[in-house]
Amino acid sequence: MINSLMSRRAMTVTLTETDSQELKRWVSAHHTPQQVVQRCRIILAAATGGQDKDIAAVMQINYKTVALWRQRYCSEGPDCLWEVAAGRGRKPQFTAKKIEEVVNATLQTKPAGATHWSCRTMADKQGVSKSTINRVWQSHGLQPHRTKQFKLSRDPKFLEKLTDVVGLYLNPPEKALVLCVDEKSQIQALDRTQPGLPMKKGRCGTMTHDYCSCRRNAYTTTLFAALEVAQGKVIGQCYARHRHQEFLRFLRRLDAEFPAKIKLHVVMDNYGTHKHPKVQSWLQRHPRFIPHFIPTSSSWLNLVESWFGELTGKRIRRGAFISVDDLVASIDDYLGSWNENPKPFIWTATVESITTKLSRCKQTVEKIQPGCTLPRSRKKRRNNISRL
Repeated sequence: MINSLMSRRAMTVTLTETDSQELKRWVSAHHTPQQVVQRCRIILAAATGGQDKDIAAVMQINYKTVALWRQRYCSEGPDCLWEVAAGRGRKPQFTAKKIEEVVNATLQTKPAGATHWSCRTMADKQGVSKSTINRVWQSHGLQPHRTKQFKLSRDPKFLEKLTDVVGLYLNPPEKALVLCVDEKSQIQALDRTQPGLPMKKGRCGTMTHDYCSCRRNAYTTTLFAALEVAQGKVIGQCYARHRHQEFLRFLRRLDAEFPAKIKLHVVMDNYGTHKHPKVQSWLQRHPRFIPHFIPTSSSWLNLVESWFGELTGKRIRRGAFISVDDLVASIDDYLGSWNENPKPFIWTATVESITTKLSRCKQTVEKIQPGCTLPRSRKKRRNNISRL
């Protein structure tokens, strides 16, 4: 008789401060399922000393439910509150085979007369609703409407250059600075045909899709920029053209910006301006400048390109400029505000992770067009001198 009474006695629930805060957070969170909220409230009430029948009466549920979750919590901990027993819940409307058919059709086929599937075209093809297609695509990470631009480098010295530049980012040399240098050329000073409407509640800001007609060459500027990798500071200068003369002027400014005793490791691309004989001669006369060239078709390896993206998205794309001077003033204003609180771009990818990803990409591309990823070979110039 005593044993039976002891077995019916409710188990004591003891919550630590951390567990109590976690359960309260789950109860107040909007995304928490209601069945989990109910279980959390049961445990919180039981921790205050409430009896099963009293808790059940307040929550208007069966007291056996309270006893069940009290026992499970004491034996398994907080994670059990999120578990759903097998066979419970709404039964799936479509079988795993049907979902696999939708996924395979998305990956391996195309609709007639189009380049990619939409929710509605796939729904018509599979005989299901567009909401079902949307859920299947979301659960499998499929986005047929989106594409990203990328190009594999065919530089014969790709691995050598990649190792050199990534090594500078991950293990910068002591008593030296790493500068990422590039130019953003042909920035157009364009004005909208009509003024845009300002943003207000319930409506985003607007702007016209077209621009005032202007002469292309007379309304452009080129921004030369150098990103100091360690601190994120950017040194920039706008010029009317982007020849080797302007690049030399920018290099002289960099030479004046930093103390003469500090070595400057300069990361740049293979643009002809950077490899001009006069530029190479200047670099040889200034040994503190140590050039590092990224592989061809690998602008993603130059960190200053990330800053160019910030400049375009936050200052140029939505701007309206009535003249080149107005455009240059806007760029200088953004440069000043950035350098007041610079934020460095942190490089985390290793050479091994990059080469592994590129190897998978090459294998896929080679299946589509064999030989398209082989290194480029320079064509030999034909000797047109006729033999006498």
